[in-house]
Amino acid sequence: MTDADDWQSELRARGYRMTQQRQMVLDAVRSLGHSTPDEIAGSVKLTAPTVNVSTVYRTLDLLEELGLVTHTHLGHGAPTYHAADDSDHLHLVCRECGEVQQVGSEVAASMTGSLRASHGFEVDVTHVAVQGRCAKCASAKEK
Repeated sequence: MTDADDWQSELRARGYRMTQQRQMVLDAVRSLGHSTPDEIAGSVKLTAPTVNVSTVYRTLDLLEELGLVTHTHLGHGAPTYHAADDSDHLHLVCRECGEVQQVGSEVAASMTGSLRASHGFEVDVTHVAVQGRCAKCASAKEK
């Protein structure tokens, strides 16, 4: 079964249909990786110029509500979306060059364990963007 078949089954199981617009948005999220709603809309418009950007926003909201996509805020701009099955990571965002690195959520294990033990708080690190300076920019700064 393909990913599209999995998503169609998930939508149907929750009482929704897989419309052509939803399929195009899902395909764009999958192919673009981390992308803003406007980037997703731009990709969809390449094959379906009549699809309105508001349709893309509503579709992203629905797909996130259903747990099929997730978003994170990498900075002050628009959120970026990616497939929910690709969400077991956090983001390292360089404030100088803008590079975004994905790292496994296990790097935050000690912090999340400490918060769970001391406050009973369950952290969702998949929504976390850590701001700082990448290794390349840090070494350039030192020279």
